[in-house]
Amino acid sequence: MCDVCGCGDPARTKLVQVDVGASLLSKNDRDALVLRQRFRELGITALNLMGSPGSGKTALLEATARALGGQRLSAVSGDLATTHDADRLTRAGLTSAPITTGTACHLDAAMVGRALQDHPLLGESMGHSDYFFIENVGNLVCPAIYDLGQQANVVALAVTEGVDKPLKYPVMFKNADLVVLTKTDLLPYLPDISVAAILDNLARVMPKPRMIQLAATRDQGLQEWLAWLQEQRDQVLAVGPAKPTAELLRRASRGLRPVAKGIG
Repeated sequence: MCDVCGCGDPARTKLVQVDVGASLLSKNDRDALVLRQRFRELGITALNLMGSPGSGKTALLEATARALGGQRLSAVSGDLATTHDADRLTRAGLTSAPITTGTACHLDAAMVGRALQDHPLLGESMGHSDYFFIENVGNLVCPAIYDLGQQANVVALAVTEGVDKPLKYPVMFKNADLVVLTKTDLLPYLPDISVAAILDNLARVMPKPRMIQLAATRDQGLQEWLAWLQEQRDQVLAVGPAKPTAELLRRASRGLRPVAKGIG
């Protein structure tokens, strides 16, 4: 499926010699550092929203836009093909842009940076945004290990996915700051799904288990989600703008420009 992280067709995967003393994600980490710096400079609360295809990520952001109509929201939406989800977010009132990955089953920091550069309206809006949502490619594996400069990681988990996803995909849930249990209005029709069992499985893999239950299309349970968003916002504003790090200064000395026109 993905030529980037090595989970693709072996016949198409390229073998590259790598110095084992260097992190395979070192370039992404450097790009994420630049993004994080710019987000902090502008007081933007950036959130990485992950989950399976159909877990309700886009619906959650649409409901968020309805509830926070007076606040400034922007987003990028990643998919292998089509701009359908980004178009939905635009119609919901977010300033949004698609990231079409082709064969990559995750977003990386460079992709996010290019989206901010290639979509002038999005780039310009960043200087006026309160929240920036990064809707990742639908996948419970690869997105978990890529830093995108975010304040926090959110995983959408639909009740229709069963109770064992935290145990089957522990890295995703281990790296999550919050799990949003979606489509809870369907629970009466799913007698084999136990919220208590999902919570128990989360506690086995998530260092600080925290889960919010909601049904986004019905605006049920949104208040707890909105309160959590405000917590993240308050943390960003309390820390305030960051001074340039040594890594950023080194990148500047090598002629590496800020990643987005609207944020640098």
